Amino acid sequence: MAEAESVIGTPDTPDDSGEQTAAAEAPAGPGASGEGEQQTPERRAGRGRRVAVLFAVAAFAYALDLISKTLVVRKLEHHAPVQVIGDWLELHAIRNPGAAFGFGAAFTVIFTVIAAAVIVVIIRLARKLYSIPWAIALGLLLGGALGNLTDRIFRAPGVFEGEVVDFIAPKGFAVFNLADSAIVCGGILIVLLSFRGLDPDGTVHKD
Repeated sequence: MAEAESVIGTPDTPDDSGEQTAAAEAPAGPGASGEGEQQTPERRAGRGRRVAVLFAVAAFAYALDLISKTLVVRKLEHHAPVQVIGDWLELHAIRNPGAAFGFGAAFTVIFTVIAAAVIVVIIRLARKLYSIPWAIALGLLLGGALGNLTDRIFRAPGVFEGEVVDFIAPKGFAVFNLADSAIVCGGILIVLLSFRGLDPDGTVHKD
């Protein structure tokens, strides 16, 4: 778990201007927190807003995924694919025991554990989050991971071995679902933010 957090980053608390306060500049005193500086009400409120964005995005992504899969199971499963854009894009319900886009069908339990670990890491990082873009990115990852984890736990053939419902079938590409899309979009956004030098705590650095 510690290794996963070190990859995403566990930021320090920024000052009100959005730039990270150096530890050397923080006055030492009996009122200082464990991180070397006090948490003012303004800073706590700023973090609270960003955490709210994270969980709102996660809830929206999770709800869309859950609703779409429920409709697909009821209306499309065991039926012929539905053409959306000719044969370039179809809705085709399948059950996927592997990871996103059908990879690793023999490792269902492992992917379940990984998804659960990702969720725990994101929730732990939320306490030090001060960036709206990072909140959106992590919210997409959290919502997507929760969506597929729900399938792993509650769908056949059994707990932690459940098969994920996939239904978006572009021509010449693997079938996927909205949870997969949320995970990919969140990952792309994290890469872009990293290239721009924006850290989860709101600080900007240039190499």
